[in-house]
Amino acid sequence: MKIVNAFASIAVLSSLLVTPAFASSDPTETLHPDPACEGAGPQTPRDIDSTAGENPRVFSMAPAATQMNLCNIHFHNNAEHKAKDFSVFAGEGDAAGYQCGISKSLSKSELRKPRGDVCNGMAPGDTIEVHWVHTSCDIEPGKGLGACSSAACANPDLRVETQVFTLVNDSSAPSFSDHAYGGNVENGYHQAKSLDFGTGTPVEFTGSTTGPSYSASVCSPLQVSWSVRPQCAKLNINSLAKWCESNVFEEDHAHGVRKLVVNPKLLSEIK
Repeated sequence: MKIVNAFASIAVLSSLLVTPAFASSDPTETLHPDPACEGAGPQTPRDIDSTAGENPRVFSMAPAATQMNLCNIHFHNNAEHKAKDFSVFAGEGDAAGYQCGISKSLSKSELRKPRGDVCNGMAPGDTIEVHWVHTSCDIEPGKGLGACSSAACANPDLRVETQVFTLVNDSSAPSFSDHAYGGNVENGYHQAKSLDFGTGTPVEFTGSTTGPSYSASVCSPLQVSWSVRPQCAKLNINSLAKWCESNVFEEDHAHGVRKLVVNPKLLSEIK
């Protein structure tokens, strides 16, 4: 989600930071009429099942997440990316994006309303895309993506590990606490407890920051290495609710999504 200037970029980074009914058509399947950004590097989000991309700006992939510091965890309402497993178009607006196919076949028990509010309005059956943001800077994890840089480290490499979930009211479903931070340090790096979801080999590509403040005509200038798992997983909604109540990132709600980028001139080639 590279940083041009540590302080000038904080507002941009932070901007990265209600589920509608299932829709029958996806306007991203046709060419967007929006004019493409001039001179922008590769953009995100994208359909990870399509490897095509014509953006001429090339930069090296960031190191593996295990060789970087986790600096932020946040999530979006619906998947920003698209793949076979999460390709149900959710509609327009800040909660656009895609929903998991398995969201349409949950049991009554899985869809039971949980006690109290969950992360300011999330419900069983909702799809979320979680971003574990990693930086090459020597920092402490904290609030907003501004935590990913510092005065001494203004242009870090950035990597985002990504997983799409369907929320279910089921105590036997995977818990978000298994993938949270909790002060975990491994080999000198701040790390999530686990990024093993059993959801297929991650698709890696170069792109940008996301979020609803960007579009095909208003592009993000920042360089990000992405690693997106291609399959959905179920997640115990009550575990997410508990995380939203208290975490070092001060995250308590789902963020909006950026419309899928389909113009090949704005995409990198997936190799």
